[in-house]
Amino acid sequence: MEAIPLWLPLAFFVIALLYATVGFGGGSSYLAVLALIGIPYQSIPQVALICNLVVSGGGVWHFCRGGHLDLKKVLPFIVLSIPLAFLGGQIPIGRQLFMILLGVSLFAAGARTFLPQREFGSEGLSPKHAWRVGLPIGAVLGFLSGLVGIGGGIFLAPVLILAGWANAKQAAAAAALFIIVNSAAGLSGQLSKGIYLDTMVIPLVVAVILGGQIGSRLGAYRLRVGGVRQLLAVLILFVSIRLIWSAI
Repeated sequence: MEAIPLWLPLAFFVIALLYATVGFGGGSSYLAVLALIGIPYQSIPQVALICNLVVSGGGVWHFCRGGHLDLKKVLPFIVLSIPLAFLGGQIPIGRQLFMILLGVSLFAAGARTFLPQREFGSEGLSPKHAWRVGLPIGAVLGFLSGLVGIGGGIFLAPVLILAGWANAKQAAAAAALFIIVNSAAGLSGQLSKGIYLDTMVIPLVVAVILGGQIGSRLGAYRLRVGGVRQLLAVLILFVSIRLIWSAI
């Protein structure tokens, strides 16, 4: 694998910092940046999932310490997502299909960022309804997570908020936990196809550790959830359209 550009660790640091403030791992933006610079597509999901694990690990710790993690609100979405993420990671796909799936996933993630961030009370879903809804949604998001290397939390958080099942910080904490378990399962499946990583991943991991710790501390204890991610959403939408256009 060729040497990475000097600006890439800095970009990963900024992505991790911004996304960690709202409980996300930053997988969608890692994928976008890696796809732009021409990293071999086999290694893209592996790098993104490793960085997701690092950033979301810190997010769970800090949001849990801040009293925002409620397992009963995320467990229904996790149960089937783990085996499906592993299954998705195991499936070998060609470069064209990978780019199309990645492009569609990034487009959905970028477009979702522009939706209104409304907060509701915690009365939205009954526990029984949560399991009925959470199992199939979690299964789909888990499979997609493993297949293309996106944690899935960026899709889960708005589901929880719009359903009235969590406020913004509870959703951030749930998303961080969801990203951890599915990134781990997806990475296991990806590595079963072969390891495509080398020392290039080390500076990226160091960068996201630093950025993720800063961002998750700010998000859990100090900042309100704002619109800063919309700046990155423009890049994600651009890359998603470019990937789909180039693949078809």
